[in-house]
This record gives sequence, structure tokens and C-alpha cells, in this order.
Amino acid sequence: MPSVVGLLEQHELAARRRVDGLREEADRIQAELAVAEQEWQEWAIARKRVGTVLAPDDGTTPDTEVTPDPRDADAQSAPRDAVKPKSQVPVWRQGLTWSVLSVDYQRILKAVADRARLHQGPLTCQEMAAAFGMAVVPARVEALRSKAKRLVARGWLAEQQPGRFTLAAGVAGPGGGS
Repeated sequence: MPSVVGLLEQHELAARRRVDGLREEADRIQAELAVAEQEWQEWAIARKRVGTVLAPDDGTTPDTEVTPDPRDADAQSAPRDAVKPKSQVPVWRQGLTWSVLSVDYQRILKAVADRARLHQGPLTCQEMAAAFGMAVVPARVEALRSKAKRLVARGWLAEQQPGRFTLAAGVAGPGGGS
């Protein structure tokens, strides 16, 4: 007859495997959702731009039929400080691609990766702001620093010296997270 402790260990191991499998599936679905949301937003922006281009000379936009998104009703009733899609930064792990991040975070990673590729050393937030065409003022620099620190905390970037950012070990170019 098997021991009670042995049976508990078997059940614990089976539960752990199931949790790991579900987490991997959730990460895959979240990444796929992020890509689909970005595509949807790009089409919405394109539709708005076409509406602006086709607008009469008086500046008014032509009457167009807009299909409401069912999520908009929920968004109106949601609090203003609710989490925006893709605003969370997942913890980096082997195989996780940059596409799970918002465009702002991808842009920071690309700047740091380009700097590393050119063997120019770590990147500061002031240099990032200048590279992005932003005014190098404290508010902009601190916003970038906040995002870079979040990427460090989640394992995407490394900060060996205060305020100087590089890609974390294992994180590669925009084609993938590994």
C-alpha cells in the first residue's frame, strides 16, 4: 500500500504540471491577443486618417458608419485608472517575444538593442529621449526612466550602473525574446 505522503507528492506534482501548462497557454494567448489588439488599433487609426483626408474643405468629417465595439460600453463605466491593454509588462522568460509589450516598451528595447549592436555601451534616458525626438526635459526623461526601470524589474533590461540600461542576459533582438 502506498504511503499517504507519497500519494500527496504525486498529486502535488500533477497539479504543478497542470499549472505550468496552463501558464504557458495563457502566455501564448496573451501574446496572440496583444498582436490582434495592435492590428485592430492600426485599422482604427487608418480609418480615422482616411476620414480626415476625405473630409470636405470646411474641416468637417463626412458621415461614416462606425461599428461600435461592444467593449466600449464597458470602458465608459470602468474607472479612469483601469489598466489599459498591453500596459502591463510581463516577466521575461525564454521564448517570450517583444510583441507582448506595448509599442513604447518595444521602442525602448529597440533603442537599447541598436546601441548594443553598434557596441556603443549602455543607454541613458536622456539619450533615449533625444533619439525618440522628444524634448530632453525632466518630465519626458523621468517617464522614460520609469518605463526602463519597469523593464529592468521584469527582466527585459539590465542596469549595471544607475541610469544606464542594456539588454538583460538572454533577451535578444525584436524578432524574439530569446
